[in-house]
Amino acid sequence: MKIVLVHNSYRQPGGEDAVFAAEAALLRQNGHEVVQFTEDNRRIDGIGQIALAAHTLWSRPTRRRLLRVLRDVRCDVVHFHNTFPLISPSAYAACREAGVPVVQTLHNYRLLCPAATFYRDGGVCEDCLGTTPPWPGVRHACYRESRAQTTVAAAMLTLHRWLKTWQEQVDLYVALTEFARRKFIEGGLPAAKILVKPNFVSPALGTRGNDGSYALFVGRLAPEKGVRVLLQAWQGLRGSALKIVGDGPLMDEVRAFVHEQKLGCIAVLGQCARQEVLTLMKGARFLVFPSEWYEGFPVTIAEAFACGVPVVASRLGAMVEIVDEGRTGLFFIPGDADDLSAQVQWALPHPEKMAQMGQRAREEFQASYSAERNYEMLMAIYQKALEAR
Repeated sequence: MKIVLVHNSYRQPGGEDAVFAAEAALLRQNGHEVVQFTEDNRRIDGIGQIALAAHTLWSRPTRRRLLRVLRDVRCDVVHFHNTFPLISPSAYAACREAGVPVVQTLHNYRLLCPAATFYRDGGVCEDCLGTTPPWPGVRHACYRESRAQTTVAAAMLTLHRWLKTWQEQVDLYVALTEFARRKFIEGGLPAAKILVKPNFVSPALGTRGNDGSYALFVGRLAPEKGVRVLLQAWQGLRGSALKIVGDGPLMDEVRAFVHEQKLGCIAVLGQCARQEVLTLMKGARFLVFPSEWYEGFPVTIAEAFACGVPVVASRLGAMVEIVDEGRTGLFFIPGDADDLSAQVQWALPHPEKMAQMGQRAREEFQASYSAERNYEMLMAIYQKALEAR
């Protein structure tokens, strides 16, 4: 097959960018011709605010450029990952004009929430779910803490809901979990058009050689990732080793907290290369995943499973679907430092039980999150999109 992959990359590379690259590599490894059509948010600095707003609502340059590519390539399917803000929904119109089926992966909740996260003021917020225009998001300046930028995001959502872009110009959507699929249906997307395919880990990595000697956190150091709850929980776990991998807006706060509270058991490692992260993963007794928002599909959890490492996660959103309590990990109440501490206090003196959970996690990876399984699912989605068109 010939596939055009479309993605608007982020200033700070994250999970969506990694999945876009991984799926491109997966398709090429299986003999498909892949053309990547991309934009980069680092280009935003050279665009005026009015022009950027216009691009977000409907980018004429993107539509013209993509249409030329589609006519030259004559592809079988176009698979979108992210269009916000520079590519814009105008790209779907180019595909419609070229007569090419459209698949859109729903990595986040952008089509339902101006901030794309369903998260505000330290907790889950669904005020904009099913609301057109999404005024609550504008009122609270949810996107980048800017009322002006949130207004542009809300205007984009409103315009394309009125134009029925989401209903008519996308042939199939890919939700990452059943939980997300239900949310998008509740938000107005056609249920028949939403299929579920999780993210995957490639290569398959290898399992750890021992039971692990520390807890591990890997993620962006930001409020929605539950970093503050993690630190509060470890105040009562002095002497229990924790390694924190990642960077973000709370880095200074994290380092200051560890220093002021004299938590020598916590090592703040900052951003690490992927191979180093995987080495750390294999040395961990368990991964702590204290996220306070729904998440899309946390690749970090799939990586832990691939390494045979169980996960202690907040009982929320996608995590409830991915982690099987007592089998591949443990849950705690989202935002509850005492409950997180209690789960860790149980896990530490039960290495055999945690090792068994790690073995089950590895089995779950092989059954659901391997590259081979993901490729089968992706091909089935493309075939259905071709049949739909």
